[in-house]
Amino acid sequence: MAASSNSSLSGSSMSSASHQTHAGCGIPYSTTDPDDYQPPIWKSYLYQLQQEAPRPKRVTCPQEMETRPKYYGREFHGMIPREYADQLLAGVEGAYLIRESQRQPGTHTLALRFGDQTLNYRLFYDGKHFVGEKRFESVHDLVTDALITLYIETKAAEYIAKMTTNPIYEHLGYTSLIKDKMVHRLSRARSEPRRVTFQREERISSPLLRRSALKDTPEKQCSYEKIHNFKVHTFRGPHWCEYCANFMWGLIAQGVRCSDCGLNVHKQCSKLVPSDCQPDLRRIKKVFSCDLTTLVKAHNTMRPMVVDMCIREIELRGMKSEGLYRVSGFSEHIEDVRLSFDRDGEKVDISASAYADINIIAGALKLYFRDLPIPVITFDLYSTFIQAAKIPNAECRLEAIHEGLLQLPPAHYETLRYLMAHLRRVTMFEKYNLMSAENLGIVFGPTLMQAPEQNALTTLNDMRQQKLVVQLMIEHEDVLF
Repeated sequence: MAASSNSSLSGSSMSSASHQTHAGCGIPYSTTDPDDYQPPIWKSYLYQLQQEAPRPKRVTCPQEMETRPKYYGREFHGMIPREYADQLLAGVEGAYLIRESQRQPGTHTLALRFGDQTLNYRLFYDGKHFVGEKRFESVHDLVTDALITLYIETKAAEYIAKMTTNPIYEHLGYTSLIKDKMVHRLSRARSEPRRVTFQREERISSPLLRRSALKDTPEKQCSYEKIHNFKVHTFRGPHWCEYCANFMWGLIAQGVRCSDCGLNVHKQCSKLVPSDCQPDLRRIKKVFSCDLTTLVKAHNTMRPMVVDMCIREIELRGMKSEGLYRVSGFSEHIEDVRLSFDRDGEKVDISASAYADINIIAGALKLYFRDLPIPVITFDLYSTFIQAAKIPNAECRLEAIHEGLLQLPPAHYETLRYLMAHLRRVTMFEKYNLMSAENLGIVFGPTLMQAPEQNALTTLNDMRQQKLVVQLMIEHEDVLF
């Protein structure tokens, strides 16, 4: 980092941890040279550098400053020239003070001595002190973290640049656990091809066979890959990156932790970790509003339990219910079902003895789909399906929808396939429930498909296409999936 009054300690360069001893951390590390790495030994090089980093030394003002903000201490020197601040800090590594800018009165600068020069950073306060992304309770903590980061990035710049080249991730046991998990596959083979017919659509001139009509595509396999849900995390006590085995340095926000499985890595290492997150049930706090793939990975199931259980109950006692999925159940009872799933999971009781009105169960299923953070038909594929529905030629329209389905995440695809098979069975009881594929498309279109941008006009304009996509998936479920 160059010395400049406009310098800022960026969030990425200001990673963190403290000047703490190794005792009690419970993590072994070697004292080998950084180039003599043998996995899976935790590397101590960066930890040792943190221990060597200069300590902050506050340079206090000899007189009380009336203009001193209440959130600064005696390190505030008022409006002094940069040159005078440089003199006060000269020769003391880690020394710091705060001054008011002469060029911009009312703004404050942190002057910090490092590497035989004075570095100047614009200092801010909004309840916490910061010069970049990371916010600190005190100026002392900010300077401590800055000195750690400056020292490590100066001494080990080349090492840090190369520390991801020989990761221990494969040796930690996490990936071995993942590989041992069951690989879900969809078996959709049929003994004989069947012809496709269309209802309320123009007929296709040439015969459509079950697979040849929609291109000779390979069977879709459900490997259920899931990316990690990394979030910036402050670790208490020394911690090592579970990808590269290097120490996570700094005072706060030293790295990131996956909120679904608990994997701890450097921010830069998180970009290299494979999409093999295996969520820990102890970290999944609810069923509704939980990411679909996260939920099925955590429970090791092909589909969310909500979908299986609700559909099973509906098919048991609700297929002839007039207005199924169109008629609403009492919202208080639907909310009770949601809370029960969140609390009890697969042990929840949704039988007739608990909820006599089948519309409550149907309403809970629709609510589950509506509350997904990423819809069943994902945001990034929304426009693909909308454009497919606008294709005038029936055969080409089905091909386009089929291509879109193949791009869905495996858990989303399997859930949609299962739902469409169920809804097709619902239409077989249309004589009793009055729910045709078109009516179900009206109900489920906005539930399964949501525009990435929450724009009322876009939603209104796309309603016909949303309905048509779901209608076609129901009518041609045996072809599309």
